[in-house]
Amino acid sequence: MDKSTIIGVILGVVAVFVGMYLKGASLLALINPAAILIILVGTIAAVCISFPMAELKRVPTLFAILFKEKQEHNKRELVSQFMNWAGVARREGLLALENTADEIVDPFLRNGMKMIIDGGEPDFVREVLEEEINAIEERHASGALIFSQAGTYAPTLGVLGAVIGLVAALGNLADIDMLGLSISAAFIATLLGIFTGYVLWHPFANKLKRKSAREIEVKKIMIEGLLSIQAGVSPTAIEQKLLVYIPLRERSVAKNAAREEGAELDG
Repeated sequence: MDKSTIIGVILGVVAVFVGMYLKGASLLALINPAAILIILVGTIAAVCISFPMAELKRVPTLFAILFKEKQEHNKRELVSQFMNWAGVARREGLLALENTADEIVDPFLRNGMKMIIDGGEPDFVREVLEEEINAIEERHASGALIFSQAGTYAPTLGVLGAVIGLVAALGNLADIDMLGLSISAAFIATLLGIFTGYVLWHPFANKLKRKSAREIEVKKIMIEGLLSIQAGVSPTAIEQKLLVYIPLRERSVAKNAAREEGAELDG
């Protein structure tokens, strides 16, 4: 599970409930079917109008991405792996990596490895892999946009819900007690709209964008590593080239790990 998403949602809900309690507002006021209908169903309706069904079908998958911790490539291990492959390719040739390519789990990396083993031109290999990255980025962006747009619609629908509630309240001016309850209920829609928009939907969109950025960065490391192996670059040069993708504070650890692993293979 993605702990940061879970913690964020829980803290957001707790902040609203505890905040209302400290302000002396009744938590039961949140149980307002009309407000929930206007905000949730209204937001879903607006999103359905905005996006084609082919993209909306991916929403369950997007929620899974948000709440599940995807197994990501460790950049330091990836650098070490490319150094090892480069050493094998320099000693025995690219064809010596053919069995290795079949064992690679990541489809992007496996496809790239097979292309360089088959003797594809470097420019062609780079173009194909970069086009695949562009397609992935576009797909990820469309997913994040769904939540971003939901975050834009929800607060506005909250205002709409408040207006509807106030219209109902104005019809009860003769009953002071009922008037107070009606006005309170009217602003519950605004509360729900702002909460879902700025505590859920917009943060969800940002989380998807960050996860996408990390995945794309790893794929760029793969492209540079593969093309360096194809060009016959030495393991040390590959290390220096790929370490630019790793934060400075982690580079020394990555270097030591790569060198220790290389020493074990030489031994």
